[in-house]
Amino acid sequence: MKKGVPVQLIVAVAILLVGSAFLAAEYSLVKWYPHYQQRVTERTLRPVPVRDASLGVEVQVAAGIYGRVSSFPGGLRISHPKLWSVPPTLAITSQPNLDHSSEFSPQVLAKWETQGVYEQIPRYRFEHAKINNRDAVLIWQLKDRTMALTARVITPERIIVAECSTGREDESLFLQACESSLRTIKIAGPEPPPAPPRGVEEIASPAPSRPR
Repeated sequence: MKKGVPVQLIVAVAILLVGSAFLAAEYSLVKWYPHYQQRVTERTLRPVPVRDASLGVEVQVAAGIYGRVSSFPGGLRISHPKLWSVPPTLAITSQPNLDHSSEFSPQVLAKWETQGVYEQIPRYRFEHAKINNRDAVLIWQLKDRTMALTARVITPERIIVAECSTGREDESLFLQACESSLRTIKIAGPEPPPAPPRGVEEIASPAPSRPR
């Protein structure tokens, strides 16, 4: 009577095959995933030019945000529709600049800089910046359980406000998409003159006193 294959041997071979398959799959994933992630990042951040003549604004919107474009009085809204998910959005509005200044006042900047502390806004961050040679501010904060980035860019005639939300997408990636988009805002009209370079200040020596 012939003996069958021992059960222990069958189990050992099965474990070996499963383990080998798992290691092969893990190796392929480790080699493939970084390239896939890079392609997703490049595809998401690819700039798409958007121009609105009524607002006098041009912006290079990240492809991950770009999608449906709709206008409303005094503004523009861009969203990337998603099934069963909150999509990333970008809304751009314009408001008059009553002070006709080409820069935000120190008082307004101080208020925005400390707003996160006084109002206890989660994950609040403030940056005073230049966007296409215009005075601007960038504010990161958590809104309605999603991260949002707001840019304000000032001209003597108006202030452009751009609000970008990551929706329920990859927060890190879509914050990059928001920031890369908002930093390209270009407003029609003459740019402010560049600030004069700071040089050595010359102090005139006092004139010699006349002898009495």
